Amino acid sequence: MTVPDAAEPSPQSRYHRWHGHLHRNRAVAATTKIVVTLIGVLVIGAGVVMLVAPGPGLVAIVAGLAILATEYAWADRWLQSARRKLDEAKEVAMAMDPEVRRRRIILTFGGGLLAAGAAATYIAVRDWPGWSITLWNKAQSVFGFLPELPGM
Repeated sequence: MTVPDAAEPSPQSRYHRWHGHLHRNRAVAATTKIVVTLIGVLVIGAGVVMLVAPGPGLVAIVAGLAILATEYAWADRWLQSARRKLDEAKEVAMAMDPEVRRRRIILTFGGGLLAAGAAATYIAVRDWPGWSITLWNKAQSVFGFLPELPGM
């Protein structure tokens, strides 16, 4: 029996150190919580849309809950039940006709490319730096402890 090297930290402790580092400063903690919440809600929203449209809806919902679970305990509880639903859906998908499954995979990939292209076009047309600075200024009006952007 070999003893694991004590010098190399486990992935779990690395995550906790990283998470603690992000929450050491109030401004960074608030920004982290906002970003995690927005990304998690967007991924869950995409998953809900994919429940009726082609795509892995349950996988996206579980991924969104996993993102939210990094900041919220309630999301971790929901994640456990969503994983059970995902396992049930996996069993149903494995019993599906291979031609139908292949068509759904192609439609999902095409939809993802279309969504990525639409997002890139929106960012290019709507002037990314301009609206990101405007959003930061609005966040500063809500959270007074957020610092000024460098050069502003």
